[in-house]
Amino acid sequence: MKKGILFFIGMFVFAFNTKAQDGFEGYLLAGDNDRTQLIEAYINPAMKGLINGTNSGWYHTAKVHKTLGFDVTIFANGSTAPSEDQLFSLSGLTSINQPTGNLNGVATVAGSENTRQSATVNYTQNGILYSTTFNTPGGIDEDLPLGVFPSAGVQVNVGLPASFEGSVRYIPTVDFDGVEAGLFGIGIKKEITSWFGPLDKLPLHVALMATYTNVTADYEIESGGNISTNNGLAAFKLNSYSFHAIGSLNFPIINVYGGVGYGTGNSSLTMSGDYTLNYGLQTRTISDPIDSDFDASSFRTTAGIRLSLGFFKFFADYTLQEYNTVNAGVAFSFR
Repeated sequence: MKKGILFFIGMFVFAFNTKAQDGFEGYLLAGDNDRTQLIEAYINPAMKGLINGTNSGWYHTAKVHKTLGFDVTIFANGSTAPSEDQLFSLSGLTSINQPTGNLNGVATVAGSENTRQSATVNYTQNGILYSTTFNTPGGIDEDLPLGVFPSAGVQVNVGLPASFEGSVRYIPTVDFDGVEAGLFGIGIKKEITSWFGPLDKLPLHVALMATYTNVTADYEIESGGNISTNNGLAAFKLNSYSFHAIGSLNFPIINVYGGVGYGTGNSSLTMSGDYTLNYGLQTRTISDPIDSDFDASSFRTTAGIRLSLGFFKFFADYTLQEYNTVNAGVAFSFR
């Protein structure tokens, strides 16, 4: 388990570091009733960040392409976890203690690598006491670029009849550093400027947009530290949805755009296989230890600016939502 779990696939970047007893697998040592609560609390900020990230960067103008006009957009964005999601408390658990002298809690995946602490497990099952110590996992804040959960990719936008525009993000399932991952996203935008009469004579454009993204990733888990595994596999799935009302002022060179909307999504993380846990003098085996679901939803407000230089469009924007997101990129536009 000294290998990290790395989801990196064109449009989708997610670094997730685990290291033997210092990784979140250490939480597998906890009692059966505590295990899910611990791992969900640790992972939840990453899931929220990814849902918010995949719902971002879908537009940089409200104006749609003419029929069969298109652009190829390369973008990158990053979502920031609020401070309250960087720690969680171990209080109230029955098989693991809150580290002595620690009143603030332990790190989630969004926290600091430097917050690892020694915790003690005492768990009785069928009259047998399982006891050991392990280091709580630190977060990956220092490993993330600018401390944000990143996402990046390529998107194709194509003009359709009746002032519609379709958007596609797609990566076939590929194997990267032991992770099999794939992504598919689709969006539809409808310009409604003409609905407002005289507005269609102005540089103002108005549109509605809806998007959907699906990400899957599988990772074979290896033995290490106090844990050995047989047929260990981690599987990650994500579905995210967003809905936007967009406006833009399209001048010859400088364009400004913005939007309001709603983003939502759900994700799951499962660990299948058999895991033998070592407590020193005692061992026990558990099967399929994790089957957790996560969700995130929030209203979103975006403001951005775009520079148009012929076929090239450079843009950057910022979205206020549960996990605020900065987005930037370049589009190669052909109308």
